[in-house]
Amino acid sequence: MSVGCAKLRFVANQGRRLLDRVLAGVPAGESPLTHTEEQPARPAQPVAWPSWAPEPVVSALVERGVAQPWRHQVEAATQAWSGSHVVVATGTASGKSLAYQLPVLSALTVDPRATALYLSPTKALGADQLRSVTGLGVSGVRAASFDGDTPMAERDWVRAHANWVFSNPDMLHRGVLPNHARWIRFLRRLSYVVVDECHTYRGVFGSHVALLLRRLRRVAQRYGADPVFVLASATVADPAASASALLGADVVAVTEDGSPRAGRTVALWEPPLLDDLEGENGAPVRRSAGAETARILAELVVEGARSLAFVRSRVGAELTALGARRVLAEVDPSLAARVAAYRGGYLPEERRALERAVSSGELLGVATTNALELGVDIVGLDAVVVAGFPGTLASFWQQAGRAGRTGDSDALVVFVARDDPLDTYLVHNPSAVLDKPVEATVLDPTNPYVLEPQLACAAAELPLTPESLASFGGDAALAVVEDMTARRVLRRRPNGWYWTSHDRPHGDVDIRGSGGEQVVVVEADSGRMLGTVDPGSACWQVHSGAVYLHQGESYVVDELDLDAGLAMVHAEKPDWTTTARDTKDISVVRVLEKRVYDGVTVCLGEVEVTSQVVGYLRKRPSGQVIDSVPLSLPAQTLVTRAVWYTVSAELLGTEPVDTAGPGTSGSAPGGAGLTPARVPGALHAAEHAAIGLLPLFATCDRWDIGGVSTALHQDTGEATVFVHDGHPGGAGFADRGFNAVVPWLVATREAIAACACPAGCPSCVQSPKCGNGNDPLDKAGGVAVLDVVLGVVGERRHDVRHGHVGHDRSAATKP
Repeated sequence: MSVGCAKLRFVANQGRRLLDRVLAGVPAGESPLTHTEEQPARPAQPVAWPSWAPEPVVSALVERGVAQPWRHQVEAATQAWSGSHVVVATGTASGKSLAYQLPVLSALTVDPRATALYLSPTKALGADQLRSVTGLGVSGVRAASFDGDTPMAERDWVRAHANWVFSNPDMLHRGVLPNHARWIRFLRRLSYVVVDECHTYRGVFGSHVALLLRRLRRVAQRYGADPVFVLASATVADPAASASALLGADVVAVTEDGSPRAGRTVALWEPPLLDDLEGENGAPVRRSAGAETARILAELVVEGARSLAFVRSRVGAELTALGARRVLAEVDPSLAARVAAYRGGYLPEERRALERAVSSGELLGVATTNALELGVDIVGLDAVVVAGFPGTLASFWQQAGRAGRTGDSDALVVFVARDDPLDTYLVHNPSAVLDKPVEATVLDPTNPYVLEPQLACAAAELPLTPESLASFGGDAALAVVEDMTARRVLRRRPNGWYWTSHDRPHGDVDIRGSGGEQVVVVEADSGRMLGTVDPGSACWQVHSGAVYLHQGESYVVDELDLDAGLAMVHAEKPDWTTTARDTKDISVVRVLEKRVYDGVTVCLGEVEVTSQVVGYLRKRPSGQVIDSVPLSLPAQTLVTRAVWYTVSAELLGTEPVDTAGPGTSGSAPGGAGLTPARVPGALHAAEHAAIGLLPLFATCDRWDIGGVSTALHQDTGEATVFVHDGHPGGAGFADRGFNAVVPWLVATREAIAACACPAGCPSCVQSPKCGNGNDPLDKAGGVAVLDVVLGVVGERRHDVRHGHVGHDRSAATKP
């Protein structure tokens, strides 16, 4: 009895024990913890198998260890079986797979001619789910993969024989719908479509997928099918509305989670400031989140804890794995081999080998991008480290949910803050992470930059009719179609609009918004292909001189040929990393909404942004800047949406007014008290912090958005701060900022004022992608600007919609 009790106490306190181990090497007086919280375990709520489920399906699931399903699984499965579109929105490891496997396998068992389609945002997740279904061994189920890794010789068999096809939106767009006549057998009997991890379909990608699903439904109906859609999502705000917007039809939500969950210790961690190093313009530097995470991961591996470290970038994942291996090599060289990196851009065979090693436990520690947030169904993890806020609370809890997945023992979750305004705000405001509801998904299928190419694809598949346009956006779709007709892209006939070209448009439509075909990274000496990079990121990631990491090996880019889509590299092990810098100009195309206050105007509208990568910084791993190297790369132009506010000269430049009585002063309606020389730096600081905090209010991250500030913008005639979406036509992020401008700027002001640095640092007003080298920046001035703006935005306003401002390219301060 006493031994058993001791073991229970050990298991129950495992999360705290692991945290103590990680903290053991921290010098006294330098505790990086800002907050810890114990989250209790949750008991399971099992129910009986539904009476409609065929015995062979139930038997197969029971043999695989599912003695009884949980309540939410049966509720969602029954909704789907009854013919209702349904979204199951419960936590990570809550068994959402069973919620769609049960109705789909039942349908395939009852009707041998029925078919089903599974869509996932990543190949890894699709492959893992295919293995799970195949492993059940249900008679008559012919499950097969149809994605970019499927050999050409197997694709004909899939079309002719498979009754459950596992694919992704990209392959549906490029491989299935343009060739729907070859898929008649499959589409005619399509009973179910599973859309897994549907919360990831947001922004431009989500808008494309929303229209892609409408195209799928239209083609299926053409062949007489009307499939039921089963969507699976991490917990999101208003999942029924989000799923309905994605599908274009009413969706029932199942949200009450009946699965067990282990207790978790959640720790918020802020790396310490480094006394002996200085960053740009003498700013204080914190120990990097990547370096801190590498050390934490190494400690967890030494302890024998199966751990994942989620890192924001591909380069970061590689560096974190390298750092952890370096630490382990000094302790136990055999442990170093049990740590690896996992990220997108690997070749298929490399991904599969890593996935097997992760699942089997051969690897104890893995540093990964969000590729494993949605990928392999890893169970039994003891710890998760999240290095930098992943952009949304939904993603954060999806990643954190990998810890303690079996429900057997407590687990540890550590959120390590990057040197970034949002991360700093979150670790010092725990309720914003631990108590705040997760975000709603942001997408806009009526974005004309998304709608036009999708309508072109739809017309090439089947003629567009007035009735079908209703599902594509109604009046917005009709306006786009009429414009395409005027340009002779489409031809109007009595029974609809027809595609006029012999060439199908699908290959030219990039549904992920990456800007076109991938740039291939090739080792010059051997001709070996190392990986790929999105074209929109190429100037940033693989410019000449950039450090490129792959499978733990480092390379330096010799040449970037954008026309050929090639980046040539050579192997090298420099002791520095690179960060690109750009310049940016912005002009107002059209004001869509305007709120006028006394001295402040807040606008939402269309803008044209011209940016150009002009150089890069070389940095030590500590963050210390070595030098700045110039580059000459082509300028890129982006027409998108922005939110901006203007501040009058009177509010900026008047002397501070005594508003609080003798001995005190204030800067509300009386003015910010800024001299003209301080205004550019003050606006620049306010802009950087606003970009950093917008992800708290919109489902995006810092790299989805950009900004510009200027002391006198020629389109507005006043000092102006812009924050814009980073995608053509916009992705809904600026709209969210406009609608939440007061809480957004309040949080921005708080993040700057609460930072302990004397004059500005990456935790408050410095930006990692500032084209001006974070100069000028005026931290105190930024607070003063936000004080006067917030002092008046609560007053009576006049709203103006659908105004217009002409083009202008004004000199501006760039983020």
